Amino acid sequence: MDLQIDDFYKDAAAGLLTLYRAFPRKIALYVEDLIGREDPDEFGLPSIRHQSCLGTLIWLAEEGYLRFDSAIRYEALDQAVLTEKAFLRLTRCVPHAVRDGELPPSVRREQATLAFQLRSALAERHGERVARLTRMVFESDLPRASDIV
Repeated sequence: MDLQIDDFYKDAAAGLLTLYRAFPRKIALYVEDLIGREDPDEFGLPSIRHQSCLGTLIWLAEEGYLRFDSAIRYEALDQAVLTEKAFLRLTRCVPHAVRDGELPPSVRREQATLAFQLRSALAERHGERVARLTRMVFESDLPRASDIV
């Protein structure tokens, strides 16, 4: 099993959701806020886990999911914000995520978003669900009819 890929999905989801909660403001996106404190190695370099999380954030920027002005050493991305592509994908409806019921339409709409579903999966520490939902962020061929915005 490729554990670094599971970490990638969690880090990508956590980073995108942090930016989603701040959207449209630009923020400093700290690795430590996403994965917790990691002690540097014996040479003072960030841990492999820390470097992997930072690498995930930079990959997201290179692939057009976020923008940032500069890196703050190995600690953060400064002035980071979601791109339109990431915003539209996070606000997209996840098919069959919410059953019709007594909830008001606005609540059903919010709970059906990919962002809400990702947030729930991360809170529940449900690794398989986090991986599946994060992959949905990267899928560009989802049907437009399920868009919320």
